[in-house]
Amino acid sequence: MTHPAGQTEPTQPDRRVVVGVDGSPCSVKALRWAIVQAQRTGAGVEAVASWQDPVVSGYFSYGFAPVFTDDQDWAALTGKYLQESVAGAVDELHPDRQVVARVVQGHPAQVLLDAAVGAQLLVVGSRGHGTLAGMLLGSVSQHCVQHAPCPVVVIPPDDPQQSPS
Repeated sequence: MTHPAGQTEPTQPDRRVVVGVDGSPCSVKALRWAIVQAQRTGAGVEAVASWQDPVVSGYFSYGFAPVFTDDQDWAALTGKYLQESVAGAVDELHPDRQVVARVVQGHPAQVLLDAAVGAQLLVVGSRGHGTLAGMLLGSVSQHCVQHAPCPVVVIPPDDPQQSPS
Protein backbone atom coordinates (compact mmCIF):
# COMPACT_ATOMS: atom_id res chain seq x y z
CA MET A 1 0.00 0.00 0.00
CA THR A 2 1.33 3.46 -0.90
CA HIS A 3 1.56 6.12 1.80
CA PRO A 4 2.60 9.78 1.65
CA ALA A 5 6.29 10.41 2.31
CA GLY A 6 7.28 9.98 5.95
CA GLN A 7 4.24 7.91 6.88
CA THR A 8 4.32 4.23 7.60
CA GLU A 9 1.61 1.66 7.23
CA PRO A 10 -0.48 1.33 10.41
CA THR A 11 0.58 -1.60 12.52
CA GLN A 12 -1.68 -4.06 14.27
CA PRO A 13 -1.68 -3.85 18.07
CA ASP A 14 0.27 -6.48 19.97
CA ARG A 15 -1.82 -9.39 21.16
CA ARG A 16 -1.28 -8.07 24.66
CA VAL A 17 -3.53 -6.79 27.44
CA VAL A 18 -1.79 -4.44 29.89
CA VAL A 19 -3.26 -4.17 33.39
CA GLY A 20 -2.28 -1.89 36.24
CA VAL A 21 -1.90 -3.65 39.60
CA ASP A 22 -1.27 -1.86 42.89
CA GLY A 23 -2.42 -4.55 45.32
CA SER A 24 -5.79 -2.89 46.01
CA PRO A 25 -8.94 -5.03 45.76
CA CYS A 26 -10.07 -3.13 42.68
CA SER A 27 -6.73 -3.64 40.89
CA VAL A 28 -6.93 -7.38 41.61
CA LYS A 29 -10.45 -7.32 40.16
CA ALA A 30 -9.02 -5.55 37.07
CA LEU A 31 -6.29 -8.20 36.82
CA ARG A 32 -8.86 -11.00 36.91
CA TRP A 33 -10.93 -9.24 34.23
CA ALA A 34 -7.82 -8.79 32.06
CA ILE A 35 -6.87 -12.48 32.37
CA VAL A 36 -10.35 -13.60 31.30
CA GLN A 37 -10.44 -11.11 28.41
CA ALA A 38 -6.98 -12.15 27.24
CA GLN A 39 -8.03 -15.80 27.34
CA ARG A 40 -11.05 -14.99 25.14
CA THR A 41 -8.99 -13.07 22.59
CA GLY A 42 -5.83 -15.17 22.60
CA ALA A 43 -3.77 -12.29 23.98
CA GLY A 44 -1.02 -12.26 26.54
CA VAL A 45 -1.31 -10.41 29.84
CA GLU A 46 1.22 -7.91 31.12
CA ALA A 47 0.62 -6.87 34.74
CA VAL A 48 2.38 -3.62 35.59
CA ALA A 49 3.00 -2.05 39.00
CA SER A 50 4.82 1.19 39.67
CA TRP A 51 6.53 2.80 42.61
CA GLN A 52 7.84 6.25 43.39
CA ASP A 53 10.24 7.60 45.96
CA PRO A 54 7.92 9.13 48.60
CA VAL A 55 10.14 12.19 49.04
CA VAL A 56 10.25 12.93 45.31
CA SER A 57 6.57 12.17 44.71
CA GLY A 58 5.34 14.28 47.62
CA TYR A 59 3.72 11.56 49.75
CA PHE A 60 5.19 13.19 52.86
CA SER A 61 2.97 16.21 52.30
CA TYR A 62 -0.11 13.97 52.63
CA GLY A 63 0.94 12.55 55.98
CA PHE A 64 2.57 9.34 54.72
CA ALA A 65 5.86 8.53 56.40
CA PRO A 66 7.69 5.47 55.02
CA VAL A 67 9.45 3.01 57.26
CA PHE A 68 12.40 2.87 54.84
CA THR A 69 13.66 4.96 51.95
CA ASP A 70 16.02 2.65 50.07
CA ASP A 71 14.90 2.49 46.41
CA GLN A 72 15.55 -1.24 46.32
CA ASP A 73 13.16 -1.76 49.22
CA TRP A 74 10.35 0.12 47.45
CA ALA A 75 10.89 -1.83 44.25
CA ALA A 76 11.05 -5.13 46.13
CA LEU A 77 7.92 -4.39 48.15
CA THR A 78 6.02 -3.37 45.00
CA GLY A 79 7.22 -6.52 43.26
CA LYS A 80 6.09 -8.66 46.18
CA TYR A 81 2.56 -7.23 46.08
CA LEU A 82 2.46 -7.61 42.30
CA GLN A 83 3.62 -11.25 42.38
CA GLU A 84 1.12 -12.12 45.13
CA SER A 85 -1.73 -10.51 43.17
CA VAL A 86 -0.75 -12.26 39.93
CA ALA A 87 -0.26 -15.65 41.60
CA GLY A 88 -3.65 -15.47 43.32
CA ALA A 89 -5.53 -14.44 40.18
CA VAL A 90 -3.80 -16.95 37.91
CA ASP A 91 -4.26 -19.84 40.38
CA GLU A 92 -7.94 -18.99 40.75
CA LEU A 93 -8.78 -18.45 37.07
CA HIS A 94 -6.30 -20.14 34.76
CA PRO A 95 -3.49 -22.09 36.41
CA ASP A 96 -1.89 -22.68 33.01
CA ARG A 97 -1.95 -18.98 32.06
CA GLN A 98 1.32 -17.04 31.85
CA VAL A 99 1.25 -13.42 33.04
CA VAL A 100 4.26 -11.19 32.53
CA ALA A 101 4.73 -9.07 35.67
CA ARG A 102 6.78 -5.86 35.57
CA VAL A 103 7.66 -3.35 38.26
CA VAL A 104 8.59 0.11 36.97
CA GLN A 105 9.68 3.24 38.82
CA GLY A 106 7.55 6.25 37.98
CA HIS A 107 4.15 7.85 38.25
CA PRO A 108 1.47 5.15 37.85
CA ALA A 109 -0.42 6.87 35.04
CA GLN A 110 2.71 7.50 32.96
CA VAL A 111 4.06 4.01 33.57
CA LEU A 112 0.77 2.50 32.35
CA LEU A 113 0.58 4.78 29.33
CA ASP A 114 4.13 3.80 28.35
CA ALA A 115 3.36 0.10 28.84
CA ALA A 116 0.19 0.40 26.74
CA VAL A 117 2.02 1.57 23.60
CA GLY A 118 1.27 -1.08 20.99
CA ALA A 119 -1.09 -3.06 23.25
CA GLN A 120 -4.59 -4.02 22.18
CA LEU A 121 -6.09 -3.00 25.54
CA LEU A 122 -5.26 -1.27 28.84
CA VAL A 123 -7.21 -2.32 31.95
CA VAL A 124 -7.20 -0.28 35.16
CA GLY A 125 -9.19 -0.34 38.36
CA SER A 126 -10.94 2.66 39.81
CA ARG A 127 -10.07 2.98 43.48
CA GLY A 128 -13.01 5.26 44.06
CA HIS A 129 -11.28 8.15 45.82
CA GLY A 130 -13.70 10.84 46.91
CA THR A 131 -13.64 14.32 45.41
CA LEU A 132 -10.97 15.77 47.71
CA ALA A 133 -8.59 12.81 47.44
CA GLY A 134 -9.16 12.73 43.69
CA MET A 135 -8.17 16.38 43.40
CA LEU A 136 -5.09 15.93 45.57
CA LEU A 137 -3.88 12.64 44.16
CA GLY A 138 -5.31 12.76 40.66
CA SER A 139 -7.02 9.87 38.98
CA VAL A 140 -4.79 7.33 37.30
CA SER A 141 -7.77 5.75 35.54
CA GLN A 142 -9.04 9.11 34.28
CA HIS A 143 -5.59 10.08 33.01
CA CYS A 144 -5.28 6.73 31.22
CA VAL A 145 -8.71 7.08 29.60
CA GLN A 146 -7.82 10.54 28.32
CA HIS A 147 -4.30 9.79 27.07
CA ALA A 148 -3.91 6.06 26.34
CA PRO A 149 -2.64 4.94 22.95
CA CYS A 150 -5.16 2.07 22.93
CA PRO A 151 -8.68 1.31 24.23
CA VAL A 152 -9.05 1.43 28.02
CA VAL A 153 -11.36 -0.54 30.31
CA VAL A 154 -11.93 0.88 33.80
CA ILE A 155 -13.10 -1.68 36.35
CA PRO A 156 -15.24 -0.12 39.09
CA PRO A 157 -14.97 -1.03 42.77
CA ASP A 158 -17.32 -3.72 44.11
CA ASP A 159 -18.68 -1.44 46.81
CA PRO A 160 -20.79 1.40 45.35
CA GLN A 161 -19.93 3.41 48.48
CA GLN A 162 -16.33 3.53 47.22
CA SER A 163 -17.22 5.28 43.99
CA PRO A 164 -16.20 8.91 43.57
CA SER A 165 -18.61 11.43 45.01
